[in-house]
Amino acid sequence: MNASAGPAPLPPARELFDVPEGIAYFNTASLAPTLRSGLTAGGAALQWRAQPWRIQAADWFTGAERRRELFAGLIGAAADDVALVPATSYGMAVAAANLSAAAGSRVLVLADEYPSGVYTWWRFAEATGARMLTVRREPGQSWTEAVLAAVDERVAVVSVPQVHWTDGALLDLDTIARAARSVGAALVIDASQSAGAMPLDVGALRPDFLVTVGYKWLLGPFGLGYLYVAPARQEGRPLEENWILRADAEDFARLIDYRSNYAPGARRFDVGQRTAFELTPMAVTALEQLSQWTVPRIAATLAPITDRIAAAARTRGLPVTDPRGPHMLGITVPRNLQKRLVEALQQAGVFTGPRGNAIRISPHLHTTDQDITQLLTALDTFLETG
Repeated sequence: MNASAGPAPLPPARELFDVPEGIAYFNTASLAPTLRSGLTAGGAALQWRAQPWRIQAADWFTGAERRRELFAGLIGAAADDVALVPATSYGMAVAAANLSAAAGSRVLVLADEYPSGVYTWWRFAEATGARMLTVRREPGQSWTEAVLAAVDERVAVVSVPQVHWTDGALLDLDTIARAARSVGAALVIDASQSAGAMPLDVGALRPDFLVTVGYKWLLGPFGLGYLYVAPARQEGRPLEENWILRADAEDFARLIDYRSNYAPGARRFDVGQRTAFELTPMAVTALEQLSQWTVPRIAATLAPITDRIAAAARTRGLPVTDPRGPHMLGITVPRNLQKRLVEALQQAGVFTGPRGNAIRISPHLHTTDQDITQLLTALDTFLETG
């Protein structure tokens, strides 16, 4: 392969997912289908947890540390830079608790951003006296252009995703990160709709915080998410004080020798009960599969799928997201038709996500040519009869 051609797409992997024939699932951005290997790992974990005498002291730590290490590898971080959190809202709350803003300064967010990326900053603004700055796009303007036009010395925090959650619209994080640094603003990234499906390099981006859930593009279970914390922020204050984030917590016999010092790196920000005996093996299995596939090759596989669907939508007179990530797109339909279209697609075995003004399409490696045909056929039927 020519070195300039980019990563090679992956071969079809439908058999690795529990998606039956006749189901065209295009809603990974909401909830990913579980890998068959994840189901196996989860079943074994439940059996193991049912017999607690088999669980050793080291088991409270080893699975969590493996999960931390694997996620770090996907985003170009060190394991010490990653905290294990249960949700985006938890990670955002950690970020807000460890950032400051002067009264009258601004917290920049996108219009129609995911609620967890807004509500935390509302409370932050109330506490600090800062103001919310909601960026909207002018016609023909990209999100990147809109953000750059709004970033100035009054902005204290820039909180953005890599792609907009409603339709996969792309933000140039490299450019935005440089702009944030140039005015001394903290950068917080919600990577819930891109980590695992788009290349991310925190070493290059240098965000203060980056958070993601684990049940979308990381193919894992609910309740196990991830928070990257920049080294300069790792001496901050955690949201909670639990036993397992303290130094030398591995020595159960000495837990009552209370310690003021924390485990190294970002571990002080871990949620309690991070061990999650029943779920961690599922997350580890998924992360191992992603690491084997590699994120660049996943993106290279999904891009032709979304390109094909986008081109087909345009030929039918339906606007689509541009520019966008390789793994998601939004097909804009009139609001009065959106609900009926989603229902018609579902009746045809096609599952999508209505978000904002778009029908959000988010495939993964389970997606086949037949799935695409099924989607377009159902769309045509609706347009002809609806």
